[in-house]
Amino acid sequence: MSGFRPGLLPSIAVVLLLPLLIGLGFWQLSRAEQKRALLDDFAAREHAAPMAVAELERQSDLAHLRIRLHGQFDERHSLLLDNRQRGGQVGVELLQPFYDQSSGLWLLVNRGWLPWPDRRTPPQFTTPDGPLELVARVHVPVGEAFQLQADPAGSAWPRLITAVEPERLWHQLGRGGMSYEVRLEPGPAAYRAEWPLVAMGPEKHTGYAVQWFALAAALVGLYLYLGLHNSRQNAREQQHEHSHESGPLHP
Repeated sequence: MSGFRPGLLPSIAVVLLLPLLIGLGFWQLSRAEQKRALLDDFAAREHAAPMAVAELERQSDLAHLRIRLHGQFDERHSLLLDNRQRGGQVGVELLQPFYDQSSGLWLLVNRGWLPWPDRRTPPQFTTPDGPLELVARVHVPVGEAFQLQADPAGSAWPRLITAVEPERLWHQLGRGGMSYEVRLEPGPAAYRAEWPLVAMGPEKHTGYAVQWFALAAALVGLYLYLGLHNSRQNAREQQHEHSHESGPLHP
């Protein structure tokens, strides 16, 4: 390898890019492990008994906790979360304020997914009347993709939004409410209530890690190829020059 000649620019590229690619690969592996731990924690809460909303004040981690609601929906201020898909179909998620009588707090309850195949016709939904007993889960966003801000406050109800912002809604309505969305479990008041635990599972992070490591390996392979290729080419040139200099003299 004494004649290894990869060139200056390839050497600089490897020095700069190789640690970055390897670092990104290990970072994705760590993210995958974090997601596995998170899913294990969620699974442990999956069958826990629902707690009262007032008990949430004593909890340090609210994500995926089951809660018991007792109160009534506010149909007048419904929200439609746009660009939601289920099974390849386009639709929205219906969110409505819910006054929990046991805690005196408002909660923004996601009742589930509704199809919306024709934009010329508003999505159709109904709201149960009277006091209700419901079970829901607190949704704390984890690694979700960036979304645009919600539509201006002056738009008509039901309001079409592109991001869930409970605190902004409570500020607009002048109400005291919980900072996180809560998602209904399947039941009479829910529409299609199928909720992924995380936006991106650990297997996707592992797949991204493999891609970063593959790019790192390809970079090293290309670097070695250039070094050996340039070394052999230089050796051939030197051999050609040597044979030319030591050739027979002509009269």
